[in-house]
Amino acid sequence: MNNTTEKESNYQDLDKMSTLELLQNINQEDKTVPLAVEKALPQIEKLIDITVKKMKAGGRIFYIGAGTSGRLGILDASECPPTFGVPHDWVMGIMAGGDNAIRTAVEFAEDDEKQAWKDLEEYGINKNDVLIGIAASGATPYVVGGLQKANEEGLVTGCIVCNTGSPIAATSQYPIEVVTGPEFVTGSTRMKAGTAQKLVLNMISTSVMIHLGRVQGNKMVDMQLSNYKLVKRGVRIVMDEIPVSEEEASQLLDEYGNVRKAIEYYNNNSR
Repeated sequence: MNNTTEKESNYQDLDKMSTLELLQNINQEDKTVPLAVEKALPQIEKLIDITVKKMKAGGRIFYIGAGTSGRLGILDASECPPTFGVPHDWVMGIMAGGDNAIRTAVEFAEDDEKQAWKDLEEYGINKNDVLIGIAASGATPYVVGGLQKANEEGLVTGCIVCNTGSPIAATSQYPIEVVTGPEFVTGSTRMKAGTAQKLVLNMISTSVMIHLGRVQGNKMVDMQLSNYKLVKRGVRIVMDEIPVSEEEASQLLDEYGNVRKAIEYYNNNSR
């Protein structure tokens, strides 16, 4: 495995840099991340297309990971219901060590190859689902073991890793390898690698939801109106899509509780 994420930083004597020097150098490294993601677009496309196919047939997305990678999977999954108005079990993130590990590191949780599948079984995972492993190193045992078992059970498997030739990529049917190189702080993969993983997760969940019809034009017509800011956004979307005043848009949202339904009602009854 070409483990570039653990290579020594391109910068020396970080502790002697001024604040501005630190910021400039971190920013310089961060600029390389989108370019690394761009090189992986064909891999990302393949995983998205098969995921859409599986979800249209009733499947779900599961993310598994440890540490920063696991938390990013949980973050992406948790944003799908409010953004796209989908059930909470459509996209789920699971990390080594369980929910306690979201805030506090659980020692050695990522080293158990059998635990991921045990965790997934609690959600009734089956061959209709898609399992995506997330690991900067590409070697996390928790993720490797989960993907191996998923393959045996007939699931579609994919991954997001930041090294080439990794065990996780070799285990995945649809690997995504975003090679971000050495971190600014040597080995701190919460930095560039974490940023790359977040960008790819954005691409996967957003593209899948668009293909599933959860976006109309470029608007989040199925978003949950769970706070004042989102209600105001909903009113603006309704006003953008149909010729009504702010007061009328607000009344439609109050009555139908959903941007899509408000727009559909107007379009079906204004002819």
